[in-house]
Amino acid sequence: MINSVRPKERAGFALSFDSILDRLILWTVIISLLLFILYPIVMVISTSFFYRGDFTLDNYKNLLTQSNLTLIKNSLFVVSLSSVLATIFSLCIALYTFTQRERIQNIILRALMLSMISPPFVSSLALITLFGRRGLITHNLLGLSVNPYGWQGVVLLQTLGKIPLSTIMIITALNSIDRRQILASRDLGATPSETLKNVILPAVFPTVLAVLFLNFTMNLADFGTPIIIGGKFKMLATETYKTIFASGDLGKAAAMSVLLIPPALLAFLFYRKNMESIDNKSDGTKAFGSQGYHFQLPKGLNVVLGFITIAFFIIVILKYGSIFLLSISNNASGKLVFTLDHIKKVRFLYLSAFVRSIVFAIIAGIISSVLGILLSYYTHRRKIKGMRYIEFVSSLPYIIPGIFFGLGYIVGFNNRPLLLTGTTAIVILNSTFRHISVANKATNAAFANIDTRLEDAARDLGASKVRTITNIIFPLLRPVFLTSFINTFTACMTTVGAIIFLVSPKNVVASVVMFKDIQRGGYGQAAVMASVLILITVSVNLIAIKLLNKREV
Repeated sequence: MINSVRPKERAGFALSFDSILDRLILWTVIISLLLFILYPIVMVISTSFFYRGDFTLDNYKNLLTQSNLTLIKNSLFVVSLSSVLATIFSLCIALYTFTQRERIQNIILRALMLSMISPPFVSSLALITLFGRRGLITHNLLGLSVNPYGWQGVVLLQTLGKIPLSTIMIITALNSIDRRQILASRDLGATPSETLKNVILPAVFPTVLAVLFLNFTMNLADFGTPIIIGGKFKMLATETYKTIFASGDLGKAAAMSVLLIPPALLAFLFYRKNMESIDNKSDGTKAFGSQGYHFQLPKGLNVVLGFITIAFFIIVILKYGSIFLLSISNNASGKLVFTLDHIKKVRFLYLSAFVRSIVFAIIAGIISSVLGILLSYYTHRRKIKGMRYIEFVSSLPYIIPGIFFGLGYIVGFNNRPLLLTGTTAIVILNSTFRHISVANKATNAAFANIDTRLEDAARDLGASKVRTITNIIFPLLRPVFLTSFINTFTACMTTVGAIIFLVSPKNVVASVVMFKDIQRGGYGQAAVMASVLILITVSVNLIAIKLLNKREV
């Protein structure tokens, strides 16, 4: 009798253990997202309204001075201009790409993706190198002494920096247009110009508006470019950065950061609304026999758009070329002299920062990808009540500016029992939870193509919930995991905005060291660090692409 009971006891114990483990995983996901995303955000807002436990509006009243109103005016002017220009040029490049053969489209898309894999402030460094007072083009080639600093330089760099991602988004929208609409327009006698005006542009207009608002949000939160290239021109994000480092006034800095949130939220909501509008208007299908059809722009317009596209990629080549050249040369005297001094200095002083960057990025990439997949699984496959709210929390770091999220970790984790300030953990945690939304959104898309009957069959055969996750879900989502990992790895290797307040001498990373070198005028060392970061990031991307292709085969 004893033996006959034991199997039931074991089965009950196994069932109980599996249920406990499953709930433990679920609550780990929920608590970690609330603790490391929502809590820091709430703490920033709270810090802006409270001083020593008392509610106050002084931090906001102090922002209404003439100097701060000038900051807001400067920020709105520069950010609006650069966002509009970036959106216009992106639309031009996207339209030109859309009309090309598939092979040319793939080349342009890959070039755009590669142009995004670069550390921050590389464009600022390239502008100084090429067009500064001792610039390779302005001084060495043309014999001019040009001042690259000011609001014009900020507009130029913010415009160029936002073109790659904006172009990719618009190309995606163009490719989702039902080709039958274009064919019908042409069959009814419409000219290419009329088809462009009445069919194509209206179809992508919501995406263009969404791109414009997203550019506005990202440019508004950019503090590095104005600090390096803005000169005496001040903006809201730069003063927030300086307020933290110069005076340590977290209340004032929090209030200034909160001012960045409303436009960011509006941009996100506007983006979501317009993306839904696109999905409702087009099912992304193509008419039978139209797969080989390529819409032809009017010849004059095609030449202009082609010139803009080529000019942009020439600028990208000049940017990367100048960085690699600066890493092995010295132009301080006005004459280019080749040297390995910069490389030697970086090798001896900053090798540990590179190793630290790689380790941090790998850890953040793995954890972020796993949590993102689990979040999507519990939200959309298990459909657990309330998880959609947790999923929205996971998207907040992508909505709010990086400087706000970094500040949240300062004010949220500087006291016991959550004392993390100055530790390695705070940098990794910030990098991890800032990018969970990438894995979550990618997994949501992948689940749409995975038959739920696979999981049902596994459970019918006796697989536990946890074994279903480990043996069914994760193997099927291996491509999603790799894609999410490489996106997070790339972002962590090149990020500065969210972690610059969190690093200390013992956990400093390469991108932050590079930023500080540029501020100090150490352009040669910064160029070496930028070059190494680019090579590491591109190498890891190529390895990931190879693994993905191997998986598909």
